[in-house]
Amino acid sequence: MTEISTNLKISKRKLSALKPYEKNPRLNDEAVPIVAESIRRFGFKVPIVIDSDGVIVAGHTRYKAAQELGLETVPCIVADDLTPEEIKAFRLADNKAAEVARWDVELLNEELLDLGDADMELFGFEDPDLESGGGYDDETGDETDTTPGFTYHEQYGVIVLCSDEAEQEKIYNKLVADGYECKVVTT
Repeated sequence: MTEISTNLKISKRKLSALKPYEKNPRLNDEAVPIVAESIRRFGFKVPIVIDSDGVIVAGHTRYKAAQELGLETVPCIVADDLTPEEIKAFRLADNKAAEVARWDVELLNEELLDLGDADMELFGFEDPDLESGGGYDDETGDETDTTPGFTYHEQYGVIVLCSDEAEQEKIYNKLVADGYECKVVTT
């Protein structure tokens, strides 16, 4: 059996001392606000992996989020036990694994429903229990389309669902005028 390295030493490094890998093939700018919100809300729980020269191996999005948050130091793991070829391979494998992973939609929807008032829309999740068919498709894990209009949800009150902004505003204003508490969900 091959020995697997489990020696992890996490150290704080100045963000200014880290260097993004210049050939990083991931386009991650859209994920930065989500990761920044996660760090803001839950703390910096996943270290950035760097090589012995301070070049980022894994964690470019966390690096950009830390910049956005104005952090001076970040937790890092130095992958000094890997060869340059292994570092390149790890960099690619680490990113590819996230693409291949899928959601167990039934469990995902249960978890989202169990969160109560936690606002998971900031992380790209929609309400899984909309009567109009919102949530996630069991087959693909993709968000399902919602029917334009509105629906009543016991926990959230009236939810306005509409892809047409003018129609959405009209429905929303009517419901608010009628005394309903509303939440707008754009599709």
